[in-house]
Amino acid sequence: MFRSLSHPPRTLCRLAALVAVTLLAACAAPPGPPLPTVERVELDRYVGRWYEVAALPNRFQSQCVADTQARYRATGEDIEVVNRCRLADGSVDGITGVAKIVADSGNAKLRVSFFRPFYGDYWVLALGPDYRWALVGEPRRQFGWVLSRTPLLAPADLEAALARAEALGYARTAFKPTPQTRPLD
Repeated sequence: MFRSLSHPPRTLCRLAALVAVTLLAACAAPPGPPLPTVERVELDRYVGRWYEVAALPNRFQSQCVADTQARYRATGEDIEVVNRCRLADGSVDGITGVAKIVADSGNAKLRVSFFRPFYGDYWVLALGPDYRWALVGEPRRQFGWVLSRTPLLAPADLEAALARAEALGYARTAFKPTPQTRPLD
């Protein structure tokens, strides 16, 4: 999801690891019942800036210690995805990718790539009122994110997102808070 802008060797290692994980994951069946998404996502309301307020810890974001955010921008039929976060030394790491909408998904399922030709699933599992928050995951339930339009999410909204994640078969306690300490811009 992220690559180092100043450390190319780490990027190559991450790319190799991502390729290996992607190939292995393609062979595995998703655990549990099928993962439902929201019925429809209005892309013009979904695009823009999102702050990560909680996530399942994962290796491809392991360098991020705070201020993780994503910006989505429609570019014709595709969506540009820019992910950024703060590193332990205070610098900012980022990567740009592309998302493609899965046909007949009501715009709730996307295939995202930061290292073409490899794509991963990005499914919108829940949306808060007025698109204030979103729960995003993938069919194997190995990755998940609670996103917010603001750096801090109201406790009731976070509870709603985590309750939905749990109802969908995620371990609620596996989601760890993502600190939002200061703007990246």
